[in-house]
Amino acid sequence: MTDVEPDTRPPSARYAWYVVGVLCLAYVFALLDRQVLSLLVAPMRADLGLSDTQVSLLQGFSFAVLYAAFGLLLGRLADTGNRRALIGGGMALWSGFTTACGLAQRYWQLLVLRMGVGLGEATLAPAAYSLLADYFPAERRATGFSVFSMGIYVGVGLASVLGGLVVQYSVGGGAPVLPLLGALRPWQLVFVAIGLPGLLVALLLVTVREPRRHGEAPAVPLRAVVAHARAHLATFASVILGISLISLANYGAAAWMPSVFIRDHGWSIARAGVFQGIVAGVGGAIGIVAGGAIADRMERRGRRDAYPRVAAVTALLLLPCGTVYLVMPTGVLAGAAFVPLGLLAAVPFGVGPAAVQQLVPPTMRGQAIAVYLFLINLIGLGAGPTAVALLTDHWFRDDRAVNLSLLLVAAVAYVGAAILLWRGLPRFAASRDRLAVTGGAAG
Repeated sequence: MTDVEPDTRPPSARYAWYVVGVLCLAYVFALLDRQVLSLLVAPMRADLGLSDTQVSLLQGFSFAVLYAAFGLLLGRLADTGNRRALIGGGMALWSGFTTACGLAQRYWQLLVLRMGVGLGEATLAPAAYSLLADYFPAERRATGFSVFSMGIYVGVGLASVLGGLVVQYSVGGGAPVLPLLGALRPWQLVFVAIGLPGLLVALLLVTVREPRRHGEAPAVPLRAVVAHARAHLATFASVILGISLISLANYGAAAWMPSVFIRDHGWSIARAGVFQGIVAGVGGAIGIVAGGAIADRMERRGRRDAYPRVAAVTALLLLPCGTVYLVMPTGVLAGAAFVPLGLLAAVPFGVGPAAVQQLVPPTMRGQAIAVYLFLINLIGLGAGPTAVALLTDHWFRDDRAVNLSLLLVAAVAYVGAAILLWRGLPRFAASRDRLAVTGGAAG
């Protein structure tokens, strides 16, 4: 995966969708590595003597700190270097660190290794979105982005299903013994089982061609990106912060929803994992692709704020759908109420990157997406799981109150997101018009 000259051949639609498939598969493994911890809360607490807050730092903050810190630099590299090599190398890195998590014996070792996972995964999204922007025309970009982002929900689904089943199988059979690795605890086996295949999938990046970038100018210096952002600061803030708050609530739910069903409704780890996996995997995949397709159709009909408008409507719908299941008296009712959340939670994460790229010229795409990901991961992934855990540990002081902690975090986040996104719609259309006049709009 060494650096090569860009492919000057115009990409066919068929090959463009092949690239989407490869990148989506990489995203699946990224989310497998990232999300599987939500099913390992109970066994890890039992083996290592951890609190919810300590587990939440493994779920979110330890991962997000390097993901966010290096995301801006890697976004710059995505604007100047070979993007497929960047993704392939990063995937090998995060898969290796995930496998190493299965060998950790101490809490601090897991913290350090999870930081390494975050560093590796920080390579994926900026380079992938930049690649796809060169494979798809502007009027179909949100659909391409949404199919790529579908990997998030397929990955979450697989992590939940496989994680739950492997833990239940391993618990019944004692400590599994693997060649060269020796005896592993059930939660350690899960990390090894999802980390090693990722090393093989990374080889698929060799089959992805580096396309010619749209726009002939070289990538612009960071000071020009900062100046551009300042000129449209209110617009960027409404979109990025609005979706960051949705991300905060969604990551909180992804991290603690299984614990709600296990602690409050008596479900087994396997049952909670399979249920979350089906709803998040199937519902999320449908939701993100449908949201992107709806937004693209609105865009083709001349709606200048199509992408943030879809996100704003979704934020309003998420307020009831993201809270009602938490106060249901039985597991069956709670499960039924959770299904709409699985569909709707995915929608903003296909249209969000497409909206950001409408506000920048092609030479700033990688850096713009890096800033977007920096904030949604720092706010969402970094703070979402921990905010819920802190309320449970230090406010309610009751493990079974995790549903109330999640309800408070979700309600505040969704209300804030709806306000920011709706108030930003006129600014978004105005910023696009200004960019069109100055010739700086992304094509």
